[in-house]
Amino acid sequence: MLNTLSGRFLILTIIFVMLAEVLIFVPSIARFREDFLLSRLERGQIASLALLADDMIDASLEEELLLNAEVFNVVLRRDEARQLILSAPMPQAIHETYDLRDPGAFTLIRDAMVRLFDPAPRVIRVIGNPVREAGLLIEVSMETQGLRAAMIDYGIRILILSAVISVFTAVLLFLAVRMLLVGPIKRVVGDIQTYAADPEDARRIIEPSASVSELREAEEALKSLEEQLTSALKQKERLAQLGSAVAKISHDLRNILTSAQLFTDRIEMSEDPAVKRMAPKLVGSIARAVNLCENTLAFGKAEEPAPRLSRVSLGEIVEDVIAAETLAGGSAKITFRRDIPAGFELMVDPEQLYRILGNLVRNARQAIVASGEPGEISISAQEQDGWVEIAVSDTGPGLPEKARQHLFEAFHGGTRKEGSGLGLAIAAELVRGHGGELLLDRSDETGTRFVIRLEKPGVAG
Repeated sequence: MLNTLSGRFLILTIIFVMLAEVLIFVPSIARFREDFLLSRLERGQIASLALLADDMIDASLEEELLLNAEVFNVVLRRDEARQLILSAPMPQAIHETYDLRDPGAFTLIRDAMVRLFDPAPRVIRVIGNPVREAGLLIEVSMETQGLRAAMIDYGIRILILSAVISVFTAVLLFLAVRMLLVGPIKRVVGDIQTYAADPEDARRIIEPSASVSELREAEEALKSLEEQLTSALKQKERLAQLGSAVAKISHDLRNILTSAQLFTDRIEMSEDPAVKRMAPKLVGSIARAVNLCENTLAFGKAEEPAPRLSRVSLGEIVEDVIAAETLAGGSAKITFRRDIPAGFELMVDPEQLYRILGNLVRNARQAIVASGEPGEISISAQEQDGWVEIAVSDTGPGLPEKARQHLFEAFHGGTRKEGSGLGLAIAAELVRGHGGELLLDRSDETGTRFVIRLEKPGVAG
């Protein structure tokens, strides 16, 4: 019970309500004492009026008047003259005098607590204003036993009432908390347990239904998290299946391409000028394809292999990329522009740099072709602020919103509706392997510009 939210809330409610009742109890006792003493002053004044009306009353009547007033004597000051109106023998000397003509709240509370916790019988003097201005002041002497007994009786009744109110309030709050908070929380916990049993089942995702705004926000956040997790698990399964399929395809494709390499040897021996001119590019393309298949098989075991750095001419790699994309573009009206300083060389992995630029240029070409308009693709390089920057820009329609949100995520950041997003993900990973970064510089209706940033120490030119 104590370990539950509702149980602890019940106990805290009882404690806080009792604390509030104690704060009410103390001034209530002080007020009760004040009223009790004022009533004795009023009784003493009424008893004195009988004597003032008839100066000749016998001792037995005077004793009866004092007994009814529950005081020992009555002193009335009228016209600056202090007069003992009624008196009787007192059992002891006066212990304390209390002036009720203008008492402060703190004084009343202090005197009430002293009287409540002092069990000894005392005789006290009480001073106050006569009712209806029947004099300047009135004094009475009285014992404290009756006052203390009345205060204890009143306090017990207050505490009993406080306890009843506390229990009743706590029970109501307990039921309200169980209905408004504990119940919905248990339902959310049940939904979490149900989802955890099979997180790939989208039917188990929580549906927000809480009426309390904070719980509703928690349910909506949980729903978003479960949707992302379910999607990630399904994506993971698809990627595992895809990886297995790609590994098998790459294995067989590598064997086919190896056979194709043997045929290129004869093609290079041809006397046809056009064949001689195209044969080196064909040989290079097949060699890159074989290397890619080998790297794909290695990727199934780990990640992209570490780059094998060598000094390469950026211009030559760019020419190879443009030549391949020109052939792939066919009749598309695309112009390629190069802005690379002569003799610009890099310390990079040539095959990986070819793949990086090939993916970026291919995406640019496909975006322009999809727009149906003529376009231009530009590749430039420069040294700036300790970095080497290679920019690939196009005049296409710009990246879709979804592609910008998941730019370098495989199967999420495709630049085309039918694209998989693998090209950008691969390019970004290969650039990171070189200690650099791939950035989207801009993308709008005028085109897109990607920047490859590599550290300057890796440059020689």
